[in-house]
Amino acid sequence: MHYLTRRETFNAAHKLAIADWTDERNREVFGKCANHNWHGHNYDLRVTVCGMPDPITGFVMDAKVLSTIIKQEVVDQLDHANLNLDTDWFTGVLPTTENLTLKIWEHLERPITAAGSALYRVRLYETENIYADYYGPAGRT
Repeated sequence: MHYLTRRETFNAAHKLAIADWTDERNREVFGKCANHNWHGHNYDLRVTVCGMPDPITGFVMDAKVLSTIIKQEVVDQLDHANLNLDTDWFTGVLPTTENLTLKIWEHLERPITAAGSALYRVRLYETENIYADYYGPAGRT
């Protein structure tokens, strides 16, 4: 099995807060992420696909095709957006890094499969020190 990872970036704002909680409780749990005036991140997205290389091209998947899919399905929808307000991805769900990886997976799996590859992992860096991995509903090690 071979793995190919494509990196893309996007910038987005969000706020983590539970509407039914007090401001104090939200700050206690979410810290600066509960800021009333939102806050933003320069997200660094790594999408990994897997499969056997094509015997003619040697590709698991054409990296340009993968880039196009990621841009159309994720970057074009999230870049410079307020995740809480500008998308329907997070209706009733907090836009945490963990939830973002799940939603990104949901938007990428079908077009990547249609392009003849398999989605293996979505890794999203929120900062240089924090990232989340998602390996799909079955999980992987």
